Amino acid sequence: MPQKDMTVGKTRRHLLRGITDTNLLMSITIIVFILMYLYAIFGLGEGFLKAQTFFNMLNANAALIILACGMTLVMITGGIDISVGGMTALVSMSSAVFLDKHSGSVAGAMLISLGIGLAFGLIQGFLVAYLDIQPFIVTLAGMFFARGMTTIVNPDQFNVQNESFVKLKETRIIIPGMGWVNKRGVYIDAYIEIGVIVALIIVAALFLFLKWTKTGRNFYAVGGNKQSALMLGINVKRTTFLAYLMCGILGGIGGFVYFMHVGSGSPSHATGAEMNAIASSIIGGTMLTGGVGNIVGTLFGVLSLALIQNIVSSVGLDDAWWTGITNASMLCIFLIVQSIIIAQRKKANLSASKSVVTKGVKK
Repeated sequence: MPQKDMTVGKTRRHLLRGITDTNLLMSITIIVFILMYLYAIFGLGEGFLKAQTFFNMLNANAALIILACGMTLVMITGGIDISVGGMTALVSMSSAVFLDKHSGSVAGAMLISLGIGLAFGLIQGFLVAYLDIQPFIVTLAGMFFARGMTTIVNPDQFNVQNESFVKLKETRIIIPGMGWVNKRGVYIDAYIEIGVIVALIIVAALFLFLKWTKTGRNFYAVGGNKQSALMLGINVKRTTFLAYLMCGILGGIGGFVYFMHVGSGSPSHATGAEMNAIASSIIGGTMLTGGVGNIVGTLFGVLSLALIQNIVSSVGLDDAWWTGITNASMLCIFLIVQSIIIAQRKKANLSASKSVVTKGVKK
């Protein structure tokens, strides 16, 4: 029996070593999300059984999914971008003013949003990658600049009345067979907003980009060890610049998706969005030290934060600070789990390397 137990233990360790850090941390996030959702279904009533409850989480957080995806890209390369919240507010206000006060078109507003995101990505990427300025300082300045420019564009909140935009905002994509019957016996269709489709397409595209393209693999190499990446012939500065450029463009897209959801411009829009994006990436398995991360994990990180908010509200803790406390607790738990797992795997890999060296010496 002891021999059998040792064999099983070795097999398990071998299987764990065969799983990358990225996939292991992502798997933990998905499992935790499923367990939380099962608790919500069986412990908090039938509301969570409705498919629309899940779709509402996607509807409310489509923009955050896009912003968190951009954050994941720069975090994989070992960087950070805390300007995405201010960028979202600037995109929303600029689009709102263009549509309502200048009788602009929806297509024009989209171009403005992409232009803002592109400008932030180009400037911040250049400063971080080619001038070697600390990314926190660069993006902190970007955040202050974006918030200030939002107030300059228009200091007051207002709802957009542009007919074309309102029609786009109110467009719903019906999900057949996923509706429910209300108390009056009326069947209600389940739906998602256009922003959800945009977010899911971006998640799929970035997943394929990181997994199957040489540039995507370079992101991990640069985040893991810049010196090793240089020795492998990777252009570290160009890769870092590209990560910030893509984050900026995604910030512009995410800002417009946010704008489509709220339908207004305000200097206070997306306050704290950058922190939520960072938290979602970390919960999804992205390491702050770089080199480890997964877009699918980030998606489930966003959904986990949204689910926590729904659970906290369902148990009657509607005060905002309870959600903050719960999110902070979950973030700390995931950071501890990440540290333990990575430390254990490094220890296991070191032991395996020593074993190989010892066998070689004996031979």
